[in-house]
Amino acid sequence: MGSRLRVFLTFEQDKTLFNLRTADVPQKVKDRAEVVRLSAHGWYVEKIAAHFNWTAQTVREVLHRWKKLGVEGLWSKPGRGGKPRWTEADMVFLEECLEKEPRTYNSVQLAQKLEKERSVKLSPDWLRQVLKKRDYLEANNEIATRENKIC
Repeated sequence: MGSRLRVFLTFEQDKTLFNLRTADVPQKVKDRAEVVRLSAHGWYVEKIAAHFNWTAQTVREVLHRWKKLGVEGLWSKPGRGGKPRWTEADMVFLEECLEKEPRTYNSVQLAQKLEKERSVKLSPDWLRQVLKKRDYLEANNEIATRENKIC
């Protein structure tokens, strides 16, 4: 078993962490601040983990981040998750193509057009979902006929 992990706070640091409880910050930040305060008040890592229903390793990570980064370590790093590969301008471009051009497109053809003309690669399924969320497909759902469809 390793040595006990404990942090020591100045009065100002303790006051700052205490004030985070009522501040307009994410709940995760409030929980992390409380973890640091409990450690400073003598709680063991295992007891803090049981109190928050976390693993002991999570508590250790929070305490190590506090020691390394201070208050900034309580916030999560930005940029988690996948970044969007398309912009609003890309969707506006597609909507204009659908409205102005005399032919109809399926999602495969739209994905190909977007890749060819705007260098944005989206799968047809994903493109369909994006357009559906924008309510474009339901609002302009017309039946393809011989007059408005060019093969």
